[in-house]
Amino acid sequence: MATAVKSAFRPNLLRLEVKSLVPSRTLDARERNHQKYKQIAASIATVGLIEPLVVFPIEGGKYRVLDGHRRLDILKARKDRHVECLLSTDDEAYTYNHRVNYLSTVSEHHMILRALEHNTEARIAEALNVDVATIREKCRLLNGVCKEAIEVLKEKRVNPRAFAVLRKMKPVRQAEAAQLMVASNMYSGRFAAALLAGTRDELLVSPERDRPKQSISAAQKAQMEFETDTLLQDVKMIEESYGNDVLTLNVLCRYVQKLLGHATLRTYIAARHADVLQELELIVGAVLDTQSASEN
Repeated sequence: MATAVKSAFRPNLLRLEVKSLVPSRTLDARERNHQKYKQIAASIATVGLIEPLVVFPIEGGKYRVLDGHRRLDILKARKDRHVECLLSTDDEAYTYNHRVNYLSTVSEHHMILRALEHNTEARIAEALNVDVATIREKCRLLNGVCKEAIEVLKEKRVNPRAFAVLRKMKPVRQAEAAQLMVASNMYSGRFAAALLAGTRDELLVSPERDRPKQSISAAQKAQMEFETDTLLQDVKMIEESYGNDVLTLNVLCRYVQKLLGHATLRTYIAARHADVLQELELIVGAVLDTQSASEN
């Protein structure tokens, strides 16, 4: 029999009075100086509120704000009287926004290109609280970057300067560098520049122009190139064995879970090796939870 899944939110938006909303945390005054706060304020002023606040009903006709404190603060400053809200069915300490990914750099690039089909550069810049030059730079973000590297980095929050560095490499090296960035979980322009420094001349678009101006000896340069190539080989070896390793780990964890479900065995381990039992349960729980999340 299928188990009914409880919806986390009511299906329809509610139009509520701003004064009826009670923040669940105090907004730090310093947040108002952050770039993100200013971008949200500019977006609301230009195109209105795009993402509704998430609230939960409390006593006295009030609603506790679970998500959207910066938006609420901006609306109060604007003296707006009403706002559309999404009603949560649970008074959670976290919200759905903590379960989704931030907009990746590549996705932002494509979003801006689509927006330009119906809006001017100036209007988009105003909505994002940036200058027109920044919008133009984001439009050219992927120029000269091969599709293989873009595919590898499409869901990552890559520093835009990193793409400028990748353009100095030939396509095959761009793809390798992208894989190394993912394997290292480092997406900064500085890390990309380090990969550029460890790239052989034949893999650069223009070695004389693009080689970083650094006072390193030929031996140091050769060592950097060797270590970069070795790291790439290690990444490829891990990729080849990753699937089998994960499968083996899942099978073992399910076997251990079945063993721990045996009352007599569990009692024995708990009495003599309580610390081991605790660690086993943590490992099994973490692995199986991760598998369940990936399947869903």
